[in-house]
Amino acid sequence: MLVGLDTTPLRQTRAGTARYLRGLLAHLEVPVKETSFPATSRLRTLAADTLWYPRLKVGGADLLHCPTFRGPFSSETPLVVTVHDLAVLRHPEWFNSWTRRYSRVAVPRVVRAADRVIAVSEFTKGELRNLLGVPEAKIRVVPNAVEDVFTPEGPKADGDYVLAVGTLEPRKNLARIAAAVEGELRVAGARGWGNVEPPANLTRLGEVDDEELARLYRGAHCLVYASLYEGFGIPVAEALACGCPVVTSRDSPMAEFAGGDATYVDPTDIASIREGIAHAVAAPPRRVSSWVEVARATREVYEELA
Repeated sequence: MLVGLDTTPLRQTRAGTARYLRGLLAHLEVPVKETSFPATSRLRTLAADTLWYPRLKVGGADLLHCPTFRGPFSSETPLVVTVHDLAVLRHPEWFNSWTRRYSRVAVPRVVRAADRVIAVSEFTKGELRNLLGVPEAKIRVVPNAVEDVFTPEGPKADGDYVLAVGTLEPRKNLARIAAAVEGELRVAGARGWGNVEPPANLTRLGEVDDEELARLYRGAHCLVYASLYEGFGIPVAEALACGCPVVTSRDSPMAEFAGGDATYVDPTDIASIREGIAHAVAAPPRRVSSWVEVARATREVYEELA
């Protein structure tokens, strides 16, 4: 079985989808033929969305896997699509006008064309059913994992700080988080979109490598991941694996894997976030999924269609 895999996100980001792809590529243990488009600017992204993705196919592949809901509108080859979240449909106001308009048309078509849809959480599975009417029999839930570097043992970053991790974008809720933090809030992540201006107590670290990110988790008082909407929340899993206390949003998919090891708050309430930070206690090192397990579960989805 030769799997055609869209690796375009590796050219665009180091965050969520790119981490997902790197984990799969390292552990899939099936022949993979990579394909990608250089969507590294607005104009090239527009070309990818309108010309490349709708007709995407990989010659010689027995199966095509698109790691996001950007993919072909129809496919002669069995198609697997991974959906991380449906924020662009649930909260289109958080995105630019092109992404809103494109996604409203493209996402339902791509998901309809897929033979299997991988959801990264039960929450995202519910969104697929509720927003797009995807039959349950078509969905497989395969949670994300963390890299081996994220362990409690190892060097810690210096300083007296609370940590946030993620691209600067509206749903990350950084203004409220910063207002709730008494002291320094360090943020690791790309610049993003939505004109998110850093508050005075926020220190932007930009994108950091995994070794530095692990140091930041180990040295932080806690991770605050009080996002307004997520499909999974890889930073929460990474922080837990490093033994870092976690404050995160209640009624979110993070509860699926964090369980009682996190403190849950109302992300729309600064006082609730502040109280969560004050009461967060160090979560004991706990086992989270490995990319070997994620890759194995993904191969099983492929095998259903082989």
